[in-house]
Parts: sequence; structure tokens; C-alpha cells
Amino acid sequence: MSITRKTVLEPITTDNLAEAVRIAVRPDQERFVAPVVQSLAEAYTQPDVAWPRLVRDEGRPVAFVMGAFDPTSEIDFFRAGIWRLNVAAESQGQGYGRVAVEAVAEEARARGQQRITVLWVPGDAGPERFYLRLGFRPTGQVLEDQVVGELLL
Repeated sequence: MSITRKTVLEPITTDNLAEAVRIAVRPDQERFVAPVVQSLAEAYTQPDVAWPRLVRDEGRPVAFVMGAFDPTSEIDFFRAGIWRLNVAAESQGQGYGRVAVEAVAEEARARGQQRITVLWVPGDAGPERFYLRLGFRPTGQVLEDQVVGELLL
């Protein structure tokens, strides 16, 4: 299966919450990204910053992405970027992660931002190669063993 014209992102609501929290990455990736339920708890505590979205294809939940937009943050790499990206294990390698990243970039542009950032933990099953393929480049900054990457828009 691959992306169709019916791939959409939708805000997390009471109607799709249960589907969103069931999205799970491969077991070897679990140490690199928090589960969706934790992301949603964090979104709840920062509703003016968090931008959580469920990615569906043909109505089927395939991924979760949470952007973050805080243009006044004292930390420059927290002003606009990706907080979380979880692509369901069975849906990986089909372009859904790219769609999610592009949606965060589009939202950032609409908010007047010129770059988005993401943090990743280096490791064999981690997301570093994915982000580099999409054009993110390490900034040279590191936060708690996480590489800070940026994508200029």
C-alpha cells in the first residue's frame, strides 16, 4: 500500500483519540520516540504550543505527528518544529512520515516561520537517516544526547 489522494491530517479529538493512541512503532524503535499517549498528555499541558495530528490514509490511521509552535521561546530550536513523529510499524516506508513532516513545514510557513527543527537520538533503528533524507541538517547543537536538526523552509 502507498499514499493515496485520500491521505489527510486531522486534529486529535474525542472521536479519534482511541485510534491515535493505538499507533505503535516497531519494537526496536520504541526507545527513540515516546508513545502517542505520552505525547497527547504533553499536548494537553501546552495547548497553545502543541499541534497534534492523526494521519489517515483511506480512513485508516497510519501515523501521528505533533508539531510545536512557540515563536517566543528563548530556545531557538523550540520555536517551530516536530516534537513527535510515530509512524505505525505496518505503515512505515510508504511515505506517511514525509507527509507528516511536510504538513508541519506547511503549518510553520503559514505561521511565518522560516525553518523547522527536530531532535533525534542517534542509533541504528533511530530516525536520523529519515530526517537527513528529507533535508534536515544537524545544527551542531545537542540537547540531552539528542541531535538538533533543522530544515530551512
